[in-house]
Amino acid sequence: MKKLALSTLLASLLLGSSLYANTAIKSVKEVNKGAVNKGTQDALANQKQLINEAVNSLEFTNKALLALSKNDKDGAQKNIEKALGKLEVILAAKHAPKFLPIDSQVTMTEFIGSKKDVQRALNTVEDLLDHHKVQVARNLLNTLQSEIDVTVLSLPLATYPDALKLAAKYIHENKIEEAKNVLQIALNTFEKTTTVIPLPLLKATDLINVSASLSKNGKKEDALKYLAAAEEELDVAEALGYVSHSSNTYKSLHEVIKHVRKEIKGKNEAEKLFDELKTKLKDFKEKVFSEKAK
Repeated sequence: MKKLALSTLLASLLLGSSLYANTAIKSVKEVNKGAVNKGTQDALANQKQLINEAVNSLEFTNKALLALSKNDKDGAQKNIEKALGKLEVILAAKHAPKFLPIDSQVTMTEFIGSKKDVQRALNTVEDLLDHHKVQVARNLLNTLQSEIDVTVLSLPLATYPDALKLAAKYIHENKIEEAKNVLQIALNTFEKTTTVIPLPLLKATDLINVSASLSKNGKKEDALKYLAAAEEELDVAEALGYVSHSSNTYKSLHEVIKHVRKEIKGKNEAEKLFDELKTKLKDFKEKVFSEKAK
């Protein structure tokens, strides 16, 4: 569901940025910064659109609960009816969604370092655990992430309307406490989904795009520099544990990079190999995104 809900965002990120097609003067650091900024901006721009009807329905449900706390049964019934009314159009739809988004948040955490830095941190974590310093180890382990997280909180359409109807039934039967309990559960039952987008893979994509552009223009040394930087980002992604269920693996990506590097150093007919690398990386990223989103 999460992969589908964020398809626009993922498509944008999978294609990579075209901002660097003519950026021979940009440093690797600047390209990486641009990739992070663009990824974050895309995530913010493509946040799951909130369903106003669901948000309004929750407001009426909360008002119903407040009315019951004041023993206002008529007020509670009216607010429950309004809460259900807000969902009528959605419920009547032929392909009604299972979840209605009511809140969305985008957060970004960036790890600045190399594969060796990750390994050193992991070794330190192991040493701390050996000495039973669990909390210190946990704090250090929490720094080993480099990603954009898109979190969506949704109302479960399969259970929420039924809960409101049950509460209304209890009110009609003068079972106020039972009605309050049902409404409280309904107001605290949500589906939380998080899609994780690894930053090193976004960086690698942009670095490869720059390398391909430079190679095409005969700037071999610069092309090799950006290609090496892209390879380092793949190493970081692997060290941080961002695995993919793609048939393309980190190993196969490194193999293609090896062939690209050889071609750049030779006849410089690397364009097709770059296309192959971009295709493999795109598929690899897609499988990482979909797996993390489940």
